[in-house]
Amino acid sequence: MKTYYVYILECSDKSFYVGVTSQLSERVKQHNSEDYPNTYVYKRRPAKLVWYAQFSNPQMAIDKEKQIKKWSRSKKQSLINGDYDSLIEKSKKKFG
Repeated sequence: MKTYYVYILECSDKSFYVGVTSQLSERVKQHNSEDYPNTYVYKRRPAKLVWYAQFSNPQMAIDKEKQIKKWSRSKKQSLINGDYDSLIEKSKKKFG
């Protein structure tokens, strides 16, 4: 069974990049290589892997990547830190 990864990289400018791949270590190497000059990470190298999750279903991985990409920086930071209580609080809608 193939494994799929959703991952977050922290770039040298402290921005986050969220991606999905089936070959995590190879993909991180690609992000830090000089082979892809037209990508988001290229001008923000080096980038380090700060979080990832494994999935056996590719569509679930893609859906999770899309979800995380929409999150605020603060919410992504809570996920990276494993601060799930804060993550839940930041997910609540605020009214009024």
